[in-house]
Amino acid sequence: MASENPNDFDRRFMGEAIELGRTMLGLTTPNPAVGCVIVRNQRIVGRGATGQGGRPHAETNAIAEAGKKARGATAYVSFEPCAHQGRTPPCARALVEAGISKVVIGCLDPYPPVRGRGIRILREAGVPIVTGVLEDECRRANEGFITRVTRGRPFVTLKLAATLDGRIAAPGGDSQWISSPESRALVHRWRRECDAVMVGARTVVADNPRLTCRTSGGRDPIRVVVDAKLIVSPAARIFRQRSAAPAIVVTTQANLSRAKGLFSSSRVEVIGCDEHGGEIDLEALAIEFGRRGWCKLLIEGGASTAASALRFGIVDRVAMFLAPKILGCGLAAIEGLAAARVRDAISIADLVARPIGEDWLLEGRPAKIRRGISARPGRKARLEELQTR
Repeated sequence: MASENPNDFDRRFMGEAIELGRTMLGLTTPNPAVGCVIVRNQRIVGRGATGQGGRPHAETNAIAEAGKKARGATAYVSFEPCAHQGRTPPCARALVEAGISKVVIGCLDPYPPVRGRGIRILREAGVPIVTGVLEDECRRANEGFITRVTRGRPFVTLKLAATLDGRIAAPGGDSQWISSPESRALVHRWRRECDAVMVGARTVVADNPRLTCRTSGGRDPIRVVVDAKLIVSPAARIFRQRSAAPAIVVTTQANLSRAKGLFSSSRVEVIGCDEHGGEIDLEALAIEFGRRGWCKLLIEGGASTAASALRFGIVDRVAMFLAPKILGCGLAAIEGLAAARVRDAISIADLVARPIGEDWLLEGRPAKIRRGISARPGRKARLEELQTR
């Protein structure tokens, strides 16, 4: 059997670091979910991932496990080690003090005041650096954090489940179940990895969902209901069930006082949001979520909310489960975009497809938003308010 070359070792151990970080996705907000492995003589002597709530950092945990074996070893870190004093000392300095002889980094921290500083500390201490190993995978693992610090809002996934003819419910509103058990299980995993899940008011009225994470070891995301006209009952299950995660109602500024009165007896936060073009400004709402430190938002419906999110240009990924069913009538997956010409359609780039149970999952990014719907000037949050590492 041929021996691995250094690049093969780097990819293998960086893959281990990425998987460690992924085990904490959704639990480290507002920090990235980073993984670190410390390797000595091609054997892992220390493993670490960012702790719940963002502390301790992955490097700290890996160094603690490695102990004295860290001296002279190589550290593989999926994200650039932090370089500033916060609630914990800089991880780059901790690696130097632990005697690490080489550091392999997956991707740089994109936050401008931090980017490259961790590397600088290591290089000034004489520690050799390798960067960009499995960089795309490392960036995908922390696409939420990267989006928040560069765009001021969470990474937004629009999830849809439809029949082959594009229907998300029968004419009477029945939608259970269009997608397969395997698809629904995957969505529960996504909920666990997101800070919040958001739906429109009509989805709550029609389905009375819980929007919880029903997977072993999972945790519920914050549940957000967009309700401009206040048609959702305070008695809906999403507001009454037991959950450690809060529920939020988003309505118009005009309806804010009435909404606070309706939900005064329940532990529900009410947010008043400006309108634009006759609908709640989801771009402004996403910026507010970014200010709260949220990194990933999952939009699960319905048809009007999906169209609005696309119109406001906040969707980073479309994930559509196509079930091998045909209804022939019923509610369309997207309602209200109404492109006049084919060339006005929203293009989906980087499309990939894979089977999930009996369904097919199609994933891609919106590459073209209709003219006039892109982000407007003055919306970007101050980035210095967003960095918390």
